[in-house]
Amino acid sequence: MRSQGRPFLNCRMPINNISHHKFALHCFFKNKSRKVSSMLGLMMKTPLTVTSILRHASTYHGETEIVSRTVEGPMHRTSYAEVWKRSQKLANALKRFGLARGDRVATLAWNTWRHVELYYGVSGSGFVCHTINPRLFKEQIAYIIKHAADKILFADLTFLPILESLAPQLKKLKAVVIMTDADHMPKSAVLPKLLCYEELIDEENDEFKWPDLDENLACSLCYTSGTTGEPKGALYSHRSSVLHAMGIAVPDVFNLTSASVVCPIVPMFHVNAWGIPYVAPMVGAKLVLPGPKLDGASLHQLMSDEGVTFTAGVPTVWLALLDWLDVEKKTILTLKRVAIGGSAAPLVMLQRFAARGITVLHAWGMTETSPIAIAGSLLGRHEKLSESEKLALRSKQGRPLFGVEFLVVNDDGVPIKNDGVAFGALYVRGPWVAASYFKSKDKSAFARKGWFHTGDVVNVDADGFFKIVDRTKDVIKSGGEWISSIELENIAQAHPAIKEAAVVSKPHEKWDERPVLVAILKPNATFTKNEMVAHYKGKIANWSIPDDVIIVEQLPHTATGKLLKTEIRKMVIGKI
Repeated sequence: MRSQGRPFLNCRMPINNISHHKFALHCFFKNKSRKVSSMLGLMMKTPLTVTSILRHASTYHGETEIVSRTVEGPMHRTSYAEVWKRSQKLANALKRFGLARGDRVATLAWNTWRHVELYYGVSGSGFVCHTINPRLFKEQIAYIIKHAADKILFADLTFLPILESLAPQLKKLKAVVIMTDADHMPKSAVLPKLLCYEELIDEENDEFKWPDLDENLACSLCYTSGTTGEPKGALYSHRSSVLHAMGIAVPDVFNLTSASVVCPIVPMFHVNAWGIPYVAPMVGAKLVLPGPKLDGASLHQLMSDEGVTFTAGVPTVWLALLDWLDVEKKTILTLKRVAIGGSAAPLVMLQRFAARGITVLHAWGMTETSPIAIAGSLLGRHEKLSESEKLALRSKQGRPLFGVEFLVVNDDGVPIKNDGVAFGALYVRGPWVAASYFKSKDKSAFARKGWFHTGDVVNVDADGFFKIVDRTKDVIKSGGEWISSIELENIAQAHPAIKEAAVVSKPHEKWDERPVLVAILKPNATFTKNEMVAHYKGKIANWSIPDDVIIVEQLPHTATGKLLKTEIRKMVIGKI
């Protein structure tokens, strides 16, 4: 007899068809006896919870590997079935701390299998998995822990110095757990009551009665550093996280299947690694986790050894990897697709990947959008285009995912034309878009009822491809005309002497603002003002060409790898 295949996620077997049939008839006649304007569907109300994702992976992809480069050093190999068991051990351990439903459990950790266990063991127990970005300033981390009212903090060995520096702010925690084994457990004079992760879960039962959770309950919490003022929290629900994972799995987005080998370079503390810890087990893909080593040599070895086919990360990581590959004259033979987001990737980066036979998927999103809301896959008719024309399209952020709606308006609040020229402020709404910030009175981003104001300025072409022109706060207004700093940066980075570039405004008595290029050069390269002007000529209007170029040794970045324009502006003002 031919096999019928595997169940879809959230379909539990077997189903009592008789009782369901009786229930359907009962509902039908009950509705028929009422005077109603519409009839309700007769489908089961099975909640969309993240627990169902790992249960499905364990049941139908149980032997599929999760490979991690550990903080301690060696490679670690496990499987979805084993992580499912260990997540239940963790859930049993968490019961002993007397947490209430909805309490926050914080993580300060790299991409490893233990972090995956926390994603599921915490959220599945009815608590909130609060991932903290260790690259934030110490004061911001302290603020976030206090604001979230975290009850327990799990941390990798790497971050013990951060914990010790924050010791006074950690006194209200029920426990601080170091994510390691007994052999590597550190001693701390300022934090003498540290717990060991492996010892914590070792004696627990690997079976746990998961609570029946409403799919709208909070699942995880991420704070964004991209807002003004103090970091603000986006509180995701089980439902939003599952729907987002379904939305990014499809061919026009991440295009993942059980045959995929997925390596998220984007950290699990950065918007839940763009949903990859949910979507990889959902489809049964092999998961390869890089731990703390994100340098070119380590990434090349890991991806090559494990046969990685798909990866995702921010442009700064890929710039370092591409430079290493060029120097070492190497490539990654199995890698087919790279997702780039966090900030706009320059065209030259897409060209460098394309030269290695690797397709770039440009994507756009924010902490407030879970994050993926736009992805840059081409339409069928675009296959007729030349390779350079295809790359030009891929350099845009892409088209909206199903389920997410967008509104782009000009300064008068009128929707712009989709002509690829007009641009305006971007608003978004959808089932995985934040409706407000966690424990915040700041409602300014939600002033337009039912919409979230992203703070981005975009244009949209006739095919629905969105292009980020700039952040509202970074666009340069010169003589009443707008200049896109992103466009100027992308052009600059195509010059062979430029390693990385940023464009910011400087005050101007006549024109209000004028653009200035700030650049890092490649080794032994030179780049003069005259060379800059010649490079920009013919690519943009002459009045948009930067007034000057400033060469620096390094550029400041945010905790998520974006150029820190506020500090770069200070650098420019200081050199005027």
